[in-house]
Amino acid sequence: MRAAQPKGLTMTTDPPALVWFRRDLRVHDHPALVAALAEHGGVVPVFVLDEALLRGRFASANRTWFLLGSLRALDAALRERGARLHVRVGDPRSLVPALASEAGASAVYVSRDPSPYGRDRDRVVADRLSETGIAFRPKRGVLIHEPDEVLTADGTPFTVYSPFRRAWERLERRPIHPAPDAIPSPAEGRLAVGRLPSLAALGLGAEPTADRASLLEPGEVAARERLERWAARPIHDYATSRDRLDDADGTSRLSADLHLGTLSANEVADRAMGPGAGRRTFVNELVWREFYASVLFHHPSIRRTEFRPELASVPWSTDSTAVEAWRAGRTGYPVVDAGMRQLAAMGWMHNRARMVVASFLTKHLLVDWRVGEAHFMRHLIDGDVASNNGGWQWSASTGTDPQPYFRIFNPVLQGRRFDPDGDYVRRWLPELAHVPTPRVHAPWEMRPDEQQAAACVIGADYPAPIVDHAEARARALAVYEAARRTS
Repeated sequence: MRAAQPKGLTMTTDPPALVWFRRDLRVHDHPALVAALAEHGGVVPVFVLDEALLRGRFASANRTWFLLGSLRALDAALRERGARLHVRVGDPRSLVPALASEAGASAVYVSRDPSPYGRDRDRVVADRLSETGIAFRPKRGVLIHEPDEVLTADGTPFTVYSPFRRAWERLERRPIHPAPDAIPSPAEGRLAVGRLPSLAALGLGAEPTADRASLLEPGEVAARERLERWAARPIHDYATSRDRLDDADGTSRLSADLHLGTLSANEVADRAMGPGAGRRTFVNELVWREFYASVLFHHPSIRRTEFRPELASVPWSTDSTAVEAWRAGRTGYPVVDAGMRQLAAMGWMHNRARMVVASFLTKHLLVDWRVGEAHFMRHLIDGDVASNNGGWQWSASTGTDPQPYFRIFNPVLQGRRFDPDGDYVRRWLPELAHVPTPRVHAPWEMRPDEQQAAACVIGADYPAPIVDHAEARARALAVYEAARRTS
């Protein structure tokens, strides 16, 4: 579905507007860009590499590499239309008002940011702009529906997914805007464009931590190609393929594109809507993204604390040896280790594997979910604070609408169910290449002669399990039950 530019908005000869790009690195379906072009004589595209985010507690060379590539692609798209992306590094709270004044802009247009950090930042920017008579114009663009729109009948936020989804589905989606053919930018020549820095210049090392060959191509053009491939066929099988670890085409791989907005979530939903279980299931996953964004919007304290206070007293383990085994993919449980090695190599992990490794860390090892949250954010190119926090608190049973604390994934059964032939674990654990399929998810069950024949001696070629599943499960149940009783 494509729509013309909004009615009632006419091109004027007013001073230009700044379009401040953030999590919307595209020219297609960009309401803020469309409105700025319709209401002003031209626009000045701007992006500020925010040092507080780039070097903060969730700093990530992988994600910043993807960001820089997406910014290069955005600049190319703007050049094709007559504009340039003006880049700065520093604090946007001071840089954006200064750029607006320097460009002679009368307004700054943005896609509304629902995150707590983004909202606080934008309030400061809006106040500083108003002091010089410059308007701040937030528009839709990051989410499909805004968190303050999806509310219960009495106007309160949802904390359970299913009723949130039903309310979300009742709301009408906005029209989709085509990319503009031209983007006049009258500030060209009077405002320095700036240059994109390197990873090293940002203090994040010379290269991403993941294997460059395994990283997705960044930018809107590549993102739209991924969307086209996904919508053409694989989405139809999504209801049955999405949990299969061994199916490389079973998931969309659009999460990083949605996070940085190289794709519009609204357009992705539009392309996904239609008959069939695969399409319905995929749209439900888009709603999960919006649900977690809404929970963080209404409950910003969960960035650092448990949503469920009755589980805030869980006595988390401080066993650093166990944590390092988990991070390195050396726990002795193949499906856990394969997931962790996939994360290290690709800057991405299959969603079923994410649930398994998160359950293992928080339930089998009784390690604080914040440890896992931080590790994921360091590596994931799709690392989104709301979705990552929501997923980790779900797995730890401390969040909104969580996995029940007594539901503890058995990693052997998870592997046998979702990687029945062992293709996934063999890809990421080459030491298991010759382990017979009936033993590949529990290689310690092989007899000594079988281990020798498979060139996989437990304790030498591949570690023995660092915990016993049955014992770890019983321990976790006791700890969680005690925490609930004492709350």
